[in-house]
Amino acid sequence: MTEVLLAVGTRKGLFIGRRRDGGTWEFDESPYFNAQAVYSVAIDTRTATPRLLAGGDSAHWGPSVFHSDDLGRTWTEPARPAVKFPKDTGASLERVWQLHPAAAEPDVVYAGTEPAALYRSEDRGETFELVRPLWEHPTRSKWVPGGGGEGLHTVLTDTRDPKAVTVAVSTAGVFRTLDGGASWAPSNSGVSAVFLPDPNPEFGQCVHKVTRDAANPDRLYLQNHWGVYRSDDAGAHWTDIGEGLPSTFGFAAAAHPHRGDTAYVFPINADADRVPADRRCRVYRTADAGKSWEPLSAGLPQEDHYGTVLRDAMCTDDADPAGVYFGNRNGEVFVSADDGDSWRQLASHLPDVLCVRAAVVG
Repeated sequence: MTEVLLAVGTRKGLFIGRRRDGGTWEFDESPYFNAQAVYSVAIDTRTATPRLLAGGDSAHWGPSVFHSDDLGRTWTEPARPAVKFPKDTGASLERVWQLHPAAAEPDVVYAGTEPAALYRSEDRGETFELVRPLWEHPTRSKWVPGGGGEGLHTVLTDTRDPKAVTVAVSTAGVFRTLDGGASWAPSNSGVSAVFLPDPNPEFGQCVHKVTRDAANPDRLYLQNHWGVYRSDDAGAHWTDIGEGLPSTFGFAAAAHPHRGDTAYVFPINADADRVPADRRCRVYRTADAGKSWEPLSAGLPQEDHYGTVLRDAMCTDDADPAGVYFGNRNGEVFVSADDGDSWRQLASHLPDVLCVRAAVVG
């Protein structure tokens, strides 16, 4: 039996869907973490028993990281906060933006937070430690919160080298370490910051999302606050690949799980008009590393549409053919089971969709 699990984090809870043997999707009737905003979800399939991680944010109790070892049916919250700023930092945790199981270390999970910081866990996400060299980076005093806050929202690890980690911060840009977090360097060459007096700074770009190519680990795709880019050297340099898109503004970016040179974005009209480009619900796919883009809309709404897709609200699973998923601020969730060629709506009238994750779990 093959089971695909879909986790949808919303402004008011986590919804979980399941599909067995290619059949119909079934969603749990009620959300988990009712009334909590779920900004981050991870499905850790590195061991025989998958573990789900969720970053919940209660308006009353504050943020926390929960885990489940039975595919989301029951959840455990640590007795002490899993992610907490040390007293000497003078900071307090606003939310957990990202949960990322490390590619080359079976028990390691990274968390990205607001205020922008990176945390590392060596027990599959039950306890985390602050990565101080990034927190104490000499540029930090000049980092400025983006429209949604100062969040470290992207973590990428490398199957070839556990010491190589790439992160992205809004608004500070991309930073990389090659020594396991002991030192960090900005990695934004070629990425523009159109809102600054110097549009090509070393850091300060409002990077919205970064994802890694399936076939070439050194190839990355980046959705910026205006601009879509590709790097062929693990982020050292970036090239504009936005030609052919109806808008280069957007939040989400996802790579195909098996097919190289293939990635997906969801263009938004503008930073001052945050609705789908041309008010049409379309995912755009490149199959040649950004040389060209094609709109994917079969099965999606054809009338005027206003559902914005946020930075972590689009993903792919690891099935073959690949499943592609996105949710929007209208509370709609759409899925493609054929690499994005055709779509169907799975859910509607949910709270704002903040994040989406899917994986084959059995």
